[in-house]
Formats: sequence, structure tokens, C-alpha cells
Amino acid sequence: MIQKRLSRVVKIGGNRSSYKIKTVNIGGDQPVAVQTMWKDHLTALALDDIAAKIETLDALGCKLLRFAVPDIQTAEVFGTLCEMTSMPLVADIHFDYKIALRCMDFPVSKIRVNPGNIGSEEKTRAVLEKAARGNIPIRIGVNSGSLPRDLEERVSGNKIEPALALVEAARREIAIFEKYDFNNFLISMKTALIADNIEANRLLSRMTDAPFHIGVTEAGPIAAGVARNTAAVLTLLNEGIGDTIRVSLSDSMENEVIAAREILAAARQLSPLNERLKGNGVNIISCPRCGRYGFDTRGFLDRWKEKLYAKDANLTVAVMGCEVNGPVEAKHASLGITGAGDKVLIFKHGKIIKTITSDQSDEIFNEEFLKL
Repeated sequence: MIQKRLSRVVKIGGNRSSYKIKTVNIGGDQPVAVQTMWKDHLTALALDDIAAKIETLDALGCKLLRFAVPDIQTAEVFGTLCEMTSMPLVADIHFDYKIALRCMDFPVSKIRVNPGNIGSEEKTRAVLEKAARGNIPIRIGVNSGSLPRDLEERVSGNKIEPALALVEAARREIAIFEKYDFNNFLISMKTALIADNIEANRLLSRMTDAPFHIGVTEAGPIAAGVARNTAAVLTLLNEGIGDTIRVSLSDSMENEVIAAREILAAARQLSPLNERLKGNGVNIISCPRCGRYGFDTRGFLDRWKEKLYAKDANLTVAVMGCEVNGPVEAKHASLGITGAGDKVLIFKHGKIIKTITSDQSDEIFNEEFLKL
């Protein structure tokens, strides 16, 4: 049974009345929010295309989108993008606190800073003071690969456990935030080592009521990355730890969002009474395919995956390979498709409603899907 962790609520977005930026509340009893990170350079020439892609991510269930902002020039472009979209955008800042200050001149919804490289306390104070004036939340983002130097040396010298080093880095930064009466923050502590990731979040969750951003960093390509993130994130969610998640993958942003949604869906099955894990969305079931297959499940899902996930409804859609695991094994599905010899079958709740040819499959399936 998932225990309730009483984190405070931090409001992301909606901080500039002149812009129609959505508000996402993180923490407390709010639903666990899915986010991802932009995977390319941010350039002024591509802003219209980026804004269109953001709409796609929004439809898939992404609530927050983070951008790397490595220099002042990128900050200017990022600021323009913040004015173009309703999704709350987050500026990811390393090394130069002045970039964070410039980003906050625009309707940025959150700033992420890394305690390992943002610089002196005075630089952090300047960021906090400007964030406080603009009511802009900050994420304290601790990574095992960029710890403060003294902690890094202690880890490499086996004088402190990696999980404890992550916690210590976070606690130091929290102390600075609290010194200047800045409470509008979230925390993340990430490492590629699953056990250390879990332990660090467990330990710090007992020391602060700040909302937690959880996930595994440098998790790898899609298969390895989903497995590693599931192991860590599902464990933490099962213990009531985690208010927003990002599944880091060496893959597309769309697949990061979908993977995060599926981890939340798995958590819901384990704890169906937990209101923070509830949400609308299509549940896709599909068979792995074998020598009996009469329908190309993988090709169909490649074409349909994003459209299915973008539908805001509690439905089950089955994409099955043959009659054996078609209407019978997937009889609970709201809508399904499978193959039978040289024909394709469309079924609802176990009853075949149409028998068609393979070249009609997308068109007819779409007709039935739109009726749901």
C-alpha cells in the first residue's frame, strides 16, 4: 500500500497574467506530472517548428518541458519561445547564474540549477531574489556526475556513499534557500545507479517537505532506459515518493512521455486507491507476435501509437497478431484489430464487427476509433 508523503505544493506556470501559460501544481495531493526535455539545440529559425512539436507533446500528456540554456544567446531564443506556447517551460542552467537571471526576464515557468556548478552563495542569492520577485519556482537538481568538488573527492576516495553524497549536496543547497527565505522549490537527486537513486530519495524525503522530481539519469537506449527507470521510479512511487517524473532515454521525447505514462499506469495497478496516480488515457495492449501472426502489430503500432496515446479517454485498445490472441484474449478491449488468414478483423468487447482487407485496416480502424 502506498503511504502518503506530505509534500507542499509548488505552482509551475501561470505566473504572468499577460501570457496564457497553463498552471501545473506539483506536490501535495496533485496528480504526478509527466515531463520531458527538449533534445536538440534551441535556435530562432526553428521556433515555429518547436512550438508545433510542443503541441504534440502536450497532446501526449506532457505537462512540463525543459530546455538546456547554455548561454545568453540561447536565453533570448528561449524567452521568445516562452511567449509562444501555453505549456510551462523550464530553463536548465549550469555554470553561469547570469543566464538564469536573463531567463527570468521572460515568462519562464521554472528554473533548474545544479548545486555542483552554479557557483558561490552570492550567485545563488541573486537567482533566489529575482525568482522571489517573479514568483518563479526553482528545482534544485543534483546529479551524481556533477557533485560539489569536495563531495566528488570523498566519493572517489570511498569516504562517503554515493547516495549520502547526493543527499548532502541537496541539503547544502536547501540550507542556502532557507537562509534567504526561499521556499518555492522542488528537488531532484539523480544517478544512473538504481539502488543509490532510490536510497538518496528515501533519505531526503524524511528531511524535507519539498516536492520531488524523480527519474534515472543516463539511463540508456529505450529498452535499457525504460527498465532502469521503471525499477527506480516504480519503487519510489510505491513508497509515496515522487511528485513529477521524467524518464530519461536516448530516444525521442514522445517515447519518454509515453514511458512515463506507462510507469504511472503500472503504479495505478499496484495501488488503485492512490488518487495521485489516477489519470485518463488509452491503455494499449498488443501481442509480441509469433509464427502464427496474420497481422503486423509492430508496423500498425508504429503508425498509430501517438494518436492512440493522445486520446483523452479511459479506453483499452488491442492490437493483436492472430485469431488466437485476438477477440477472445482481448475481449475486454473497447476496440481491437487482428488478422485472420488474408483478412483483418475489427472487434469491440470480443465481438467481431467488421472483416476487411489489410489495405483497409487503417481507414476502417480510424472510423471506429473516432466513434469511441
